[in-house]
Amino acid sequence: MIISSIELREIRLPLIHFFETSFGRTTERRIILVRVTDADGAEGWGECTAGEGPFYSEEWTEPAWATLKDFLAPMVVGRQVDNAEGINGLMKKVRGHRMAKAAIETACWDLEAKRAGVPLWKHLGGTREEIPCGVSIGIQDSPDALLEKIGKELDAGYQRIKIKIKPGWDIDVVRRVRERYPEILLTADANSAYTLADVALFKALDEFNLMMIEQPLAHDDMFDHAELQKQIKTPVCLDESVHSAADARHAIDIGACRIINLKLGRVGGHAEAKIVETVCRERLIPVWCGGMLESGIGRAHNIAMATLSGFTLPGDVSASSRYWKEDIIEPPVTVTSGGTIMAPGKPGIGFEVNRERIDRLTVRSERIG
Repeated sequence: MIISSIELREIRLPLIHFFETSFGRTTERRIILVRVTDADGAEGWGECTAGEGPFYSEEWTEPAWATLKDFLAPMVVGRQVDNAEGINGLMKKVRGHRMAKAAIETACWDLEAKRAGVPLWKHLGGTREEIPCGVSIGIQDSPDALLEKIGKELDAGYQRIKIKIKPGWDIDVVRRVRERYPEILLTADANSAYTLADVALFKALDEFNLMMIEQPLAHDDMFDHAELQKQIKTPVCLDESVHSAADARHAIDIGACRIINLKLGRVGGHAEAKIVETVCRERLIPVWCGGMLESGIGRAHNIAMATLSGFTLPGDVSASSRYWKEDIIEPPVTVTSGGTIMAPGKPGIGFEVNRERIDRLTVRSERIG
């Protein structure tokens, strides 16, 4: 594989409804898209999942753009590797910046699968043609608004509900949800909003039969999570703390979690995600696919990854229409009445990229090579 050019696009994509976490409220996404081409003109698409500010992680849109343009893309263009799995090796001199690296790496996987004439999910080694789906619901203006939104998502067939929590919006809200919906699969995601001083709160949450509490403590911590897991019955799920297969192994070995949320951008792309999935599966730790408010391109890559056999829990991969009036892929991602997504049958990511819509949404572009 030789990548002859890399095109960067930043698009602005307004959300249908604001999405709020302990970090703050998002109403519009700034998304960096990556298009790679080879000498024959074949193309592949990837997406940088960094947020608009350095809140979920140190990576955010502005430095990701500069890192891609000035460092990562020049390291890849014109260099030969055996396959897409070797792309990260070309960028290893750059420390961190996994989301930016993943944008290029996943695009190369899309290109390679298209060249092979197979769907990306099969090219990755996926084993299921249908993946179970849940939804992530942000903090709402009131508990009643949250309950109404949960009802709509359950009516749409989603198999698991995840709600965001933060200090002041936690146990009373979870209690209200459980009183209204006592049997649903329910998860609480804290996005690092608490400390070990809040252990009494998490012990109190044990009574609500949650599937998991996701990333309750610091984004770069494992040891306090291990201490918390010893003291509560509810499984702890790590998200921000796991950036690699080594991190996953360490977290499991010290008892920091019983579940791991696997996000493509956070671990640097498909090659590392496959290793993380293997590490977890061999240790009987379930994984599921987390979301980062991706456009259809990033969502398509998530679908492909979630077909790997270790993804045994419903993830955050949901329908395009939950987020966008119009997505940038055709057809948009849809969810069955049973709360599942069917893996596409076309080569590569399996969806057509709507170049005309991307052109309309583009606020800046750059071509390297």
